Amino acid sequence: MKKAMLGVLLGAGLLVAVVGQIDQPGEVYAQRTAPYAPAGAGGELIAVPTPAGDRGQLLTVIDPRQQAMGVYHIDVPSGKIKLLSVRNLRWDLQMTYLNNENPLPQEIRALLEQR
Repeated sequence: MKKAMLGVLLGAGLLVAVVGQIDQPGEVYAQRTAPYAPAGAGGELIAVPTPAGDRGQLLTVIDPRQQAMGVYHIDVPSGKIKLLSVRNLRWDLQMTYLNNENPLPQEIRALLEQR
């Protein structure tokens, strides 16, 4: 379970890092330091900023300890922040698969166990 959570967080971080490298001149973001950065004294939270059009930015905050995430919209010109959604990930990460295409995870596992 912890490995799955770590894998999801690492994958999200890598995706954001790649997307963050595709920067267009003239755009303004609320945070310009890094594609993703741990927040809090001990790095308890993970904050992932994502551009959201000309005037906004989305900020996804992930709490690995509570296995939860929240998504905020930041209006850059005004600085207003709006909470869009919150979700507990505990049960999501215990699913074997969802919306996958073939080969499914259990099919891959069966093929590997035949070796």
